Order: sequence, then C-alpha cells, then structure tokens
Amino acid sequence: MSSDQQKQRAAEAAVEYVADGCVLGVGTGSTVNHFIAALVRRRVPIAGAVSSSEASARLLREARINVVELNSSGDLDLYIDGADEATRHLKLIKGGGAALTREKIVAAASRRFICIADQSKLVDVLGRFPLPVEVIPMARSYVARQLVKLGGQPVLREGVITDNGNQILDVHNLSILDPAATEAAINQIVGVVCNGIFARRGADLLLLGTDTGVEVLKP
Repeated sequence: MSSDQQKQRAAEAAVEYVADGCVLGVGTGSTVNHFIAALVRRRVPIAGAVSSSEASARLLREARINVVELNSSGDLDLYIDGADEATRHLKLIKGGGAALTREKIVAAASRRFICIADQSKLVDVLGRFPLPVEVIPMARSYVARQLVKLGGQPVLREGVITDNGNQILDVHNLSILDPAATEAAINQIVGVVCNGIFARRGADLLLLGTDTGVEVLKP
C-alpha cells in the first residue's frame, strides 16, 4: 500500500471524531486534503471550519464549507491536521507546507488536536525531517547564526513566502531529544515568529495509517 493510501485511511478515520454542527479547525497538507475530501464525501453537517492556511481555505470554499475566522469562532472543540514527523509521545514536527504559525495558533485554540499521518512519519527522535522556522525577513541572517549555535544547519527555503509574509529557514541535522526545551529555545531567538516543533501543545491523538488499518496512539 502506498503512503498516499495510508494517509487516506488516517484521514477517513478522523472523520468519525467530527461532531455534527461543530466549527472545526482544519490544518494544511496532503493528508488534510484527503480529510477534507472525506468530510465532503460523507456529508458531515458541520457549521463551518477555521483554516490554518489559504490553500486549505480554498479547498473548503470549493466544497461549499463555510470558512470562519478564528477571531469570530472562539475556542474550537477539535482540530485536525497532519505532521511531517511524530513520536509515540505525540510530539510533532510540522511546517513542511509553510503554514506552521497558523497551525500552531489553531491548535492552541482547540480543546482537542487529532493528528493524522501515514506510518512513515513515526520516529523515535524528532529531527530527521528538517525543522521549519518562520522568520521575519530582515532577521533571517541573524536567526540563522543563532540556529547554527544550537547545532543546526539552516537553509533558506527559496521562493517561499508564508501566508504571513515571512520566510522559512529549514534547519537540518538537529537531534531533538527534548522537544519542549528546543521549541522554547528557538522561539526565544529575536526575529523568530514560530518554529515547527509541536511539543508544548502536541497532539492529543495520533491516527496512523498503515497497510493493515489505522493505529491509534495516545500520549
């Protein structure tokens, strides 16, 4: 079974957790695209969705799902999103689609965060996937020097501007043994908007698509 089919399995399993009439937080990426399609296919009657990216918002509108601003919705009951890496403790790396800041905001505003992924995303230690760091453009070089001091090798993601008008540094060769501490340390660098470690607010449930079904992991 391909990784895309595994993603689809996880996405379809997540639909079962969506309550009728809710305003749902919706993330970004290929697995979330499967989730949006499954939501439409099963005709789940939600009141609306708060999206973490313009790309997902377009898909939701095309599916005639009402897109709501977080400032208007208040706290959300549920947020569904993917991950680039996840541990069995449900600490994540996100941001491969450059939407990490908005994803982290929607996750923080949600009572429950369900992560959906294929089995290749499960790792023992975060850091094999380059860590995305969103930076204010004028601070890019300064932030990169500080990330080198932390042991990483930052590379500018060429040609990418976030929905917030910022740039992404992808930090290679970080072995993230203490995700919460690393998340906090990087966020303290002046000029960093957000980094892609989701540890201080990790997932509450991980639905992992496999060849044999969906594995459900809890922290």
